[in-house]
Amino acid sequence: MADQQLTPEDQIRFLQKQLNEAQKMAALGELVSTTTHEFNNVLMTVINYAKMGLRHEDEPTRTKSFTRILDAGERAAKITASILGMARNRSDELEPTDLPKLIEDALVLLEREMSRYRIHLEFQVDGEVPKIMAIGNQLQQVVLNLLINSRQAIETGGEIQIRISHDPADHHVTLFIRDNGCGMTQETLRKIFDPYFSTKDGPDESGKGGTGLGLSACRDIIQKHSGRVRVESSVGKGTAFTIKFPAVQETPAPTVLGSFAGPSASTTESTQTIN
Repeated sequence: MADQQLTPEDQIRFLQKQLNEAQKMAALGELVSTTTHEFNNVLMTVINYAKMGLRHEDEPTRTKSFTRILDAGERAAKITASILGMARNRSDELEPTDLPKLIEDALVLLEREMSRYRIHLEFQVDGEVPKIMAIGNQLQQVVLNLLINSRQAIETGGEIQIRISHDPADHHVTLFIRDNGCGMTQETLRKIFDPYFSTKDGPDESGKGGTGLGLSACRDIIQKHSGRVRVESSVGKGTAFTIKFPAVQETPAPTVLGSFAGPSASTTESTQTIN
């Protein structure tokens, strides 16, 4: 009865709220799956080398075992720091955010997964990049989702490129992610941001993907950050996402009376665009 009293606008808002909640749960599921696999890898390393150290009494073998256990412990600390960083970024307020640092923290969670599938990941920051106004954990969700999609599009032994740059002319920071995977057809490309659309039959062997909510959530997050996303894809060659965010404008320093300020130096296919 209550539903019959809702106006069409109220129904749309209600359905949008449900979709947003579903997107959040899907993102949480992806994060839990990723961190669980990463910690499991660390624990298996600790257990196996601890057993080796117990079985062998010679100094070289025990030293090797302790070294590997120490390395695994340090990796666990990195993963924990990354997760805590994401937890601290759960504010709903836009804040000045260091995009390269944010991506570095996210990459920690995918390091072993990329290694497992022999995927070479190249991360490049071109020069000085200003901060952007962002909700940190939401942008990490975008990055994780795009990288997981790229990994799934590559059979084995492929390459993913991540590049961050700043164009002072248009005051935007650009995030570029490209893979050399299977690519997409024109028909698929037109649907990738539709809620619940997926090219997968379900989650893969790592438990990721298949809900059809990932890219839909990414688009919504990018738009909430006043960003723009362009997708280029070619079947058999790969896919590239180009995302632009407004850069934080530096507040000019106050001019001191009697001083002279000299001139400042300047620092030096298939497509779908969502504004």
